[in-house]
Amino acid sequence: MHDAFEAIDERSGIREWRHRGNGLRALLLPDRTVPAATFMVTYLVGSRDEPTGLTGATHFLEHLMFKGTERFGKHRGTSVFQVLQRLGAQVNATTWLDRTNYYALLPAEHLERAVEIEADRMRGLVLHPDAVESERTVILNELDRGENEPVRRLHHAVWSQAFTVHPYRHPTIGWRSDVEAVTADDLRGFYDEYYWPDNAVVSVVGDFDPGPALELLHRHFGAIPAAPVPVRGRRVVEPPQPGPRRVTVRMQGEPGAVILAWKSPAGLDRRTDALSLLAMILSRGKHARLYKALIDSGLALNQSAYAGRFRDPGLFQVVTMPAPGRAHEAVEAAVREALDLVARQGVSEAERARALRQLEADEAYTRDGPFAVAGRLNEAVATGDWRLYVDWARRAASIGLDEIRDAAREVLTEAGETVGWFEPSVTVSA
Repeated sequence: MHDAFEAIDERSGIREWRHRGNGLRALLLPDRTVPAATFMVTYLVGSRDEPTGLTGATHFLEHLMFKGTERFGKHRGTSVFQVLQRLGAQVNATTWLDRTNYYALLPAEHLERAVEIEADRMRGLVLHPDAVESERTVILNELDRGENEPVRRLHHAVWSQAFTVHPYRHPTIGWRSDVEAVTADDLRGFYDEYYWPDNAVVSVVGDFDPGPALELLHRHFGAIPAAPVPVRGRRVVEPPQPGPRRVTVRMQGEPGAVILAWKSPAGLDRRTDALSLLAMILSRGKHARLYKALIDSGLALNQSAYAGRFRDPGLFQVVTMPAPGRAHEAVEAAVREALDLVARQGVSEAERARALRQLEADEAYTRDGPFAVAGRLNEAVATGDWRLYVDWARRAASIGLDEIRDAAREVLTEAGETVGWFEPSVTVSA
């Protein structure tokens, strides 16, 4: 279709291509439903790649990427936002543990402008010290807001307690001391290590023709060289956890919260598929086990279970908020009782079938439109394989009852658990 690209794979209408010159990968999914397109660049760098002392660098760079280049910069009246929003685009970026993405949802006839801008700032970022200082203030204010949210602080505390070595222990926004100390040279070094075409995947979803789209990608990205040194990222293996861990956060706020978390396999592991179904069986809908044990009984205000899908082993979590007057101990005990029952007896076929129906509905609701599809592709890419986007429903349907029970037995163990409580502090008036 285009000599500069080689075809890699095709699944459910999505074609994967790789640029022969610089290794840039492209995922193309034409969709004529609406006259719009999403262009997204996913860089395979997240907070997992940050060394101690440079936490928050990925998020900091995400902010600075909008300060622009010599061609597209606020000083010229041609910032990313100024140019694309004038065309009716929705523009933003996000950072997470395993990836950073930049995207524009815009009328299909303006697709080239989004491609041009992203190619220009892949290697053309202008990183002035004064821009770093300006964004530092913005990020510290963002960090302040997060530190005033008890449940967010509890999540950070649980992850930093559960992991002692792996960078998943660091909040994506970074630790305050690192955000305060990072320099423009530090951030330039991080940018120069990871922002290369062979460390990126671009997704084009919406109203376009594949041939001309590949020509656009080659025209704007083709001259950018591959990284001078292959981008490998950091490979840190968390040592086995020798026993249960606990952490408590006390501050003003209501209501309280209880998080139970367990070390779980990497996102592409089949056991994570089983744990994802288990999370739905435990927490989704009024027939869910934790709903009955916690909400129907009046023990808690809400509950949720989540099987994290990350590139490296992560956490399986149950999050609850005790009802007024209900003790954290009682809520934790009820969660343990529900999970112990699964480990001993497994789940029923009716529960499994209900979870699969819920999954089918989720797949329809969360893939509605070019941006939703690109966002889901982005998360699959971050986990390690974009095909997870296509194959997830099939993978889930192949999980049997024994696999769900066995995953619960293997993962939900005392040795691998971390428990976090948020206990509201009481202010006594004079």
